Amino acid sequence: MTGWTNDAAIKRWSAMPRDVLAEMADSGDFAKRHLVNPVILRMLGRVSGLRVLDAGCGNGYLSRMLAVRGAEVVGVEPAEALYAFAAEQECSRPQGIRYVQVDLCALPDLGEQFDAVVASMVVQAIPDWRGAMRACVDALKPGGLFVFAVNHPCFEQLWPVWRTHGEFRTHEYLATYEIEGPYGVDFHRTVSDYLNELANLGCRLRELAEPGLGPDVAATAPVGIEAYIHLPNFMIVAATTA
Repeated sequence: MTGWTNDAAIKRWSAMPRDVLAEMADSGDFAKRHLVNPVILRMLGRVSGLRVLDAGCGNGYLSRMLAVRGAEVVGVEPAEALYAFAAEQECSRPQGIRYVQVDLCALPDLGEQFDAVVASMVVQAIPDWRGAMRACVDALKPGGLFVFAVNHPCFEQLWPVWRTHGEFRTHEYLATYEIEGPYGVDFHRTVSDYLNELANLGCRLRELAEPGLGPDVAATAPVGIEAYIHLPNFMIVAATTA
């Protein structure tokens, strides 16, 4: 991985088409609805009355889901198109969510510390991912909860590889490299990278989840999605601060 800065990555994501953002406005895409969101919400538990930071909130769908559950939500998103869409949704259907357009690595004063910080499918897209994780942890109260979801480092690009080969194949794991997507770039890191960084930040691992898809749900989905029955495409981590 060479030449990537947070600003360059943010610029790529800032060009995400509005119609794509609108399609995922309620609960994200298929994988988020069935694999990521349920685990994140379970890990967070009851959020009513809690102050929650949605770090890298994208189009704001998770912020809105948390606000409906009674949380006081601040959503941070640096990419212009995503931030603008989230802010427009709050203007048209106010839920008391405060959206801030800023790089996670340069958080401003957001008021009192948070009871929980959630970063759903964000950390793997940030060149300075360690700085972003530190900012998330620093934003928490003592004993606060940090939940983050990333593409599972062992099974990235699971769906397209499975559609091509009928199984998952990989030839490189220990290196750090770029993964081109339709709207931005993700970066491969290892499981140990993420978990060791949590330890370096003084966090205690509470749970690591590798969700799989139920066969009944897979039967209603596009061809190739059956890969999610057999292998986890996502890794979701919950940790607490000291």
